[in-house]
Amino acid sequence: MNGFAEDVEILDRKGVVVGKIADRPSREGVPLTGVETGPRAFRWRADQPATLVWAEALDGGDLKNKVPFRDKVMTLAAPFTTEPTEITKTEWRFRDIAYTEKGIALLSEFDRPSRHIRTWVLDGGEPRKLWDRKQDAAYENPGTPVTRRSGGAIVQINDYIYLIGEGASKEGDRPFLDRLSLKTLASERLFHSASDAYELPIAPLTDDATQVLMRRETPKDTPNYWVGSRQITAFEDPQPQLRGVTHQYVTYKRNDGVTLGATLYLPAAYKQGEKLPVILWAYPREFGDADAASQVSGSPNKFTIVSGYSHMFLLLSGYAIFDNPTMPIIGAGEAANDHYVEQLVASAEAAIDKVVEMGVGDRDRIGVGGHSYGAFMTANLLAHSRLFRAGFAESGAYNRTLTPFGFQSERRTFWEVPQVYETMSPFFFADKIKDPIFLMHGEADDNSGTFPIQSERFYMALKGHGATVRYVTLPDEAHGYAARETLLDVLAERINWFDKYVKNAPARRVSAGDDRSRRRARGRDLPPGRSQ
Repeated sequence: MNGFAEDVEILDRKGVVVGKIADRPSREGVPLTGVETGPRAFRWRADQPATLVWAEALDGGDLKNKVPFRDKVMTLAAPFTTEPTEITKTEWRFRDIAYTEKGIALLSEFDRPSRHIRTWVLDGGEPRKLWDRKQDAAYENPGTPVTRRSGGAIVQINDYIYLIGEGASKEGDRPFLDRLSLKTLASERLFHSASDAYELPIAPLTDDATQVLMRRETPKDTPNYWVGSRQITAFEDPQPQLRGVTHQYVTYKRNDGVTLGATLYLPAAYKQGEKLPVILWAYPREFGDADAASQVSGSPNKFTIVSGYSHMFLLLSGYAIFDNPTMPIIGAGEAANDHYVEQLVASAEAAIDKVVEMGVGDRDRIGVGGHSYGAFMTANLLAHSRLFRAGFAESGAYNRTLTPFGFQSERRTFWEVPQVYETMSPFFFADKIKDPIFLMHGEADDNSGTFPIQSERFYMALKGHGATVRYVTLPDEAHGYAARETLLDVLAERINWFDKYVKNAPARRVSAGDDRSRRRARGRDLPPGRSQ
């Protein structure tokens, strides 16, 4: 509904229209990777009173058009009666612009084919390139400029701004605070989190950043706020039932050499050498190359806190949780999903091999689950392998022909690559699912790709083939669940399902036919016409 025709107007405090910026037509027909023509991406300048900034496409809004510049960036100040002024043009698609307190702009542009982001400094002369990095290159992320809580302008002290970043590294996230010179574009590291804690800078408290507000936590220490060595809050442990739960970040390799990682959580009563039922809970992501996919994410030094209807509550029922294992789908440009199933199953198999090798997991008692795209992943893993005893899929999409104009990071339409849409749709393989699967869906799901019909039709297809399946709908719930009654029900359903079909499941043997289906999922022994 955000694609209807609209007027963009400026109103004063009394609601009187004082300026009309655009009369925008319907966005019907805008390309999947394109933008609407005319003014878009409106924002106020944080450093100036009543000054508007926006972008306009110079390529007709279509990336397929070859032009020297994709966008121009415009500005107009009160009383909004003159012609707007052009600030600059961008070679790539405009992404964002933010101003310092002294009027220097940081402008970012994005190139979808190469997945690169460039940031420029605009200070009155020729634009100067500040950063040029791959979108997925977490290790190279320079951080985010510190802004004033009132107004939102970037804090500028003399010629410097401050940057706060997660500090992704091979050792896990180690947040940092940098000072960047807008003259030399060189940065200086003022603070780097200790290797045995997770210390996140919140904001400098002085102009020279000699005092910084920090949020600090460790696996044993509750998150609290500090200024230097002085603790200024004393929050107590809100969930003592979880103390004794241990976690560690582990890395392992997929069969194609890509390095993967996950956080393994063990329940408080775990005894070394004990084999536990394991739940793998994940959400796949697309990457442009193997290096980006192999990056470590998260921190082993965080304090374990569980909220909402988190799958982590299963720790209290004696499960080990293999949390957020990287399930990378790798391919250059728009081609990542050409080998989705093959890479997905290979990632899952590597994860299972790791928990079994560590002596924690029992290969015969491993379940899988996920929400939204993670539910889609769950169904695909059960359709194309016999790696798991059961799956729990929440608010997923299972028939990609129902999202024919793209989904997630896929921007090719069904009519361009019908074989990709078919191969990625577990609905087309409902007859292959031999292990129990739980489908859950909010009846008021507001996510455009996951309307409840996705679960309804998938349930019917599974039921028609005699699968073990349970389908629960949640009254009045959207894509994410909110009501207390709902959250308690979700937790109960997960525990009951996994207890019955994973924790207390009898041993099984994989038949020769099932083994063949697993090989097919890895891209070998494919039937005629079933191209990956």
